[in-house]
Amino acid sequence: MSAGATAHAGTRRRVLPRVPIVERAAVTVAVAMVLLAVVGPLIAPHDPYAVDLSKALLSPSGDHWFGTDASGRDVLSRVLSGARVTLPATMIVIVAAALFGTVVGTVAALGGKVVDEVLMRITDIGLSLPSIILALGLAAALGSGLQSAVIALSLTWWPGYARLVRTLVRDVKDAEYVDAARMLGVSRTRLVFRHILPNALNTLYVQTTLDVAAVMLVISGLSFVGVGAQVPSAEWGAMIAAAANNLTNGWWAVAFPGLAIMLTAISFNLLGDWLRVRNDPTIREGAGR
Repeated sequence: MSAGATAHAGTRRRVLPRVPIVERAAVTVAVAMVLLAVVGPLIAPHDPYAVDLSKALLSPSGDHWFGTDASGRDVLSRVLSGARVTLPATMIVIVAAALFGTVVGTVAALGGKVVDEVLMRITDIGLSLPSIILALGLAAALGSGLQSAVIALSLTWWPGYARLVRTLVRDVKDAEYVDAARMLGVSRTRLVFRHILPNALNTLYVQTTLDVAAVMLVISGLSFVGVGAQVPSAEWGAMIAAAANNLTNGWWAVAFPGLAIMLTAISFNLLGDWLRVRNDPTIREGAGR
């Protein structure tokens, strides 16, 4: 290999540092969970809703790798099918909350002092209330069910995004390239959607990834206390709630849905941390040193 090629390879190693094995594992698990949400029911070895009381609370074996629950349903099949219930519900909450929070935060940052004060005071009220308590009350008022939990959580999760987007947009709108575009006669709409928002929302993408774990835990928690997904839904929190009474003689019916929640939460948290490091030059340079 020539000296030039060697130098080029060294430069590439410095510019593109190796991804730590923990982050690679997190990305792998996160991708696997997303794929399970798509193909989980297709690869489930048994019908996740088929009741067979003669097979109730069978321990893990070759026929039922994760055992069966109190109704004789295959736990592995229900965990695989539950990915299609829990993860989409989580993503709907995050997308809805992020979109609404982005609108509120952008309008507050660009709408003038009065608009900013009004919207931020409303946002502060939302931030002052614990999300899970407020979501619990709203979900109970809307009626038990996963749809109610998703609506309730979407209505309580947006203030954090609004506050974040307002800060990001205010930082970007006074940048030199935005001033240059403004002096060139770029319309306000084009200025917002082509120059301000695309450069302001990198941090928001990281935050939404970090929020996957938190939102999923709240959705599962709402199902566990009875105001989210209802039995016999294969939603992971509802599965834990249904199996809690048989914990001593059927621990597997609680452990495996809980393990699915834990792995998904940890993987998306690590993925969010990795994205934060990649998007923040200061943190990236410190890690490199």
